[in-house]
Parts: sequence; structure tokens; C-alpha cells
Amino acid sequence: MRVSNLALLAALAVALFGAEPASAGQENWFIFGKRSVETDRAPAPRVNRRNVRAPSYRERQVRSRQALPARQSTSVRKPRRLATTPTTSSVYQPARQYQRQTVAYYGDQAPGTVVIDTRERFLYHVHADGTATRYGVGVGRAGFEWRGTATIERKAEWPDWRPPKEMIAREKAKGRTLPEMMPGGPNNPLGARALYLYQGKRDTLYRIHGTNNPRSIGLAMSSGCIRMMNDDVTHLYNSVSMGTKVVVM
Repeated sequence: MRVSNLALLAALAVALFGAEPASAGQENWFIFGKRSVETDRAPAPRVNRRNVRAPSYRERQVRSRQALPARQSTSVRKPRRLATTPTTSSVYQPARQYQRQTVAYYGDQAPGTVVIDTRERFLYHVHADGTATRYGVGVGRAGFEWRGTATIERKAEWPDWRPPKEMIAREKAKGRTLPEMMPGGPNNPLGARALYLYQGKRDTLYRIHGTNNPRSIGLAMSSGCIRMMNDDVTHLYNSVSMGTKVVVM
């Protein structure tokens, strides 16, 4: 009776689940009371949903960027500017009107003449085409002005400075000691070049020279000499020759 009941249950399982009843050598069995079935196939892995976490917003952003192809930059890199050493003229520039320039010349002096306008603080080098190169200059302070005509009888590059005895005594009375001679160089008051002015064979002791104080251009500060920017006096030095006439007005 018990065997017939088992056969009946097996037949019922086939009808309900389409499964073959287990043979004697198989270990397949069915427990219908608990609605569980065990077969010879491996059971599917069970997922513990408690340990599964949805990706955060930041993780989604990272994944989306990783999935995108690399973008090529379309910006143009600017070339690096190389550092440059400033020239003498770029360290300080006087006011625009005192910067070297070519101007029309309406005076009566012959081409090649150097004309110095002490009131306006300009030096003109006259050309044959009706123009002149105009330079800004510094001139003698009150009591040290002079006017007249002279010629250039000596030229020197980075000249030594030998202050006159009168200047040494004058400065000593003010509490300042001047050297008898200062070698040429950037700190020398005569600057880069000097043109020595003579009247006949007599040295006037006046010079057209550069300066170690470019801010004095356009001012009346000297002891009678004509000061120029170092670049300008070098330009004039290269343009004039010995015996050039100089007119100081």
C-alpha cells in the first residue's frame, strides 16, 4: 500500500512538473510538502541583496568621464617671452620732446654745425637737406651759463674726469670732496663719450658729454657743460668730426 502511494505521488509529480521520476541509481528526490526540488544540476548562486550598493553620484561621474574619449585642446599656447637685458636708453627715457628725433631746421648755420639752444635745452646737428637731428640736453645752472662759438678739438670714449681746481675748491666749501681724477666708466659724470670744446688753441674747459644722471636732461644743473643721454652722445660722437663748429646760444 505504501509503494502504491509513492508511485502515485511520482506520477503526480510528472504531471505537474514535467520531471522524470528518479531511477534507482539517481538521487533526485522531491519534497512536495515544502515545495522544494533538488536535482543533479548545480543550484544557482544566491545573491545577498543587502551587500549590493548603488553607485554614488561621484562614482557615476568618474565612470562617465572614463568612458568618454580624450578631448584635444584647441587653445594655442603663447610663446614664452625671453628676458632681455635693458639698454642704457631703456632704463630711463626723458620727456618726449627731449628724445632724439629729426626735425626741420630753419636756421642760418651751415650743414655739419652743432647748434645748442640753452634756453630750450636742445642740441641740433644740422644736415644738408634742411633737417637736423635734435637732442635733448642738460645745461649750466644759473651763474654758469655761457654763449659763444667753439670747435671740437678732442674726442674721447668713456673719458676720465679731472674736475677743474675751481670746482674742487667750490665743492670743498660745501663739504664735498671731489677726486683729482676719476677713471672712465658708468659712474663717471662724463658718461660714455666726451667732445672737448676749444676756442683757437685754448681749452674752454666746457664739454659736450654723456651723464650718469639721465634725469638731468632738460634741466639746468651743470657747471656749464652740455649733458646728453649716453646713447645720444654716442650717436653724435659718431656723426661729427674733429674741427666741427659748435655754436652755443
